[in-house]
Amino acid sequence: MVDQKVPVTILTGYLGSGKTTLLNKILSEEHGKRIAVIENEYGEVGIDQGLVINADEEVFEMSNGCICCTVRGDLIRVLGNLMKRRDKFDYVLVETTGLADPGPVAQTFFMDDEIRDEFTLDGIVTLVDAAHIDQQLGRSNESSEQVAFADVLVLNKSDLVSDESLAKLETRLRGMNSIARVIRSEQANVSVESVLNLSAFDLDQILERRPTFLEPEYPFEWTGVFHLEPGCYQVSLEEGPDPTMSLVMIPNQETTDEDLIESAEKCVRYFATPAVSINPNDFITTDTHINLQLESKGEKYFLINIPEEQNIGLFTQHTAEEFNIKVKRVSEKLEDNPNSSKSIISSIKERTWVAEHEHDDEVGSIAFDYLGNVDPDKINTWLGKLLAEKGVDIFRTKGFISYAEESRRIVFQGVHMLFTAQPGQEWGNEPRRNQLVFIGRNLDEDQMRQEFEQCLT
Repeated sequence: MVDQKVPVTILTGYLGSGKTTLLNKILSEEHGKRIAVIENEYGEVGIDQGLVINADEEVFEMSNGCICCTVRGDLIRVLGNLMKRRDKFDYVLVETTGLADPGPVAQTFFMDDEIRDEFTLDGIVTLVDAAHIDQQLGRSNESSEQVAFADVLVLNKSDLVSDESLAKLETRLRGMNSIARVIRSEQANVSVESVLNLSAFDLDQILERRPTFLEPEYPFEWTGVFHLEPGCYQVSLEEGPDPTMSLVMIPNQETTDEDLIESAEKCVRYFATPAVSINPNDFITTDTHINLQLESKGEKYFLINIPEEQNIGLFTQHTAEEFNIKVKRVSEKLEDNPNSSKSIISSIKERTWVAEHEHDDEVGSIAFDYLGNVDPDKINTWLGKLLAEKGVDIFRTKGFISYAEESRRIVFQGVHMLFTAQPGQEWGNEPRRNQLVFIGRNLDEDQMRQEFEQCLT
């Protein structure tokens, strides 16, 4: 049926692991699916589409290599365009660049309401180069995260490695991600059924995020909210690390966490659109991706016209400190002299979203297995607090728990701070138990285990 959600498989893996080979195999087999392919390339010139075989499938390309910043907005845009041709396909494959952390791509299917209504994330397939993955894991944060997010790990080029080395490698990978299925392959020769229609994500009820901070996968680093009376204002910037800076100005911006998060999601879309370049003394318009030209020496000024009293939010590519950003009132009216500064308006609310990427600790997994039941209120409180504080470091959460008053097991699925909990199969005569797996870095297993035990009844 056309009104059913479209399943999406994310295909990831480090450079040279065999993603394009597997993609070509999927496209060339007789599986009865009409597949739309979305390519994410690293750099300005896309070449992967030229490597994909000539098939009937639709191929769309995103030439935005910064997977952890604007790619989510780019992906939303491409998926939105795809829905205009809904009759042409019934499955979507997203192939990420080999330098990509797949987390922000997966989060798209949790966080954006329109995308969530039309698409469902079927699973994440990670290709692993058996001959080189040991070295890659040692020096690449992205390789570790690709392994951590996987529902299926395709251990490719296994013919180039001894059986003993393969066994050690599988043990290492299972230590990093104990819930993924591992498949050995040569030249990415695996069955289509093993990588498509995984139903790894069964998400009908999406819970709202509850962190006190935003996730770092945003295309901006700083937000300042300013309360302004009617009049003309200058946004002044001193010399900084870049000759340009992007920003989006949101009108009527409230200062609660919920309102800031809502505007931040809007900005993901704005930053994915082509920027409008403006020079010093030009006006900044609202709800538009603006690129400030800062090549000239000394302090630069850009103008804002405020027709009525309101808060405005500035979502800026770099932090305010890097350019010493200030907002100054320069006139009562727009036609007054904009060069006579009267006073400096201080920010009444400020949020900092800096995309911090840790490269030190290897990804690992923590597994809980306890008989009995958990208290619903206690487990929800604990999980909410855990994901709010450690959600950036928790890549995946999977498992099920038992409530005393519920005849069915409660199934958990999560990516970073986003998770769902919904009833699954009946317990029947099986002993009630609680099994949860957390995959991430910098996780304190002893503390987490102690806190989880406090949730048991």
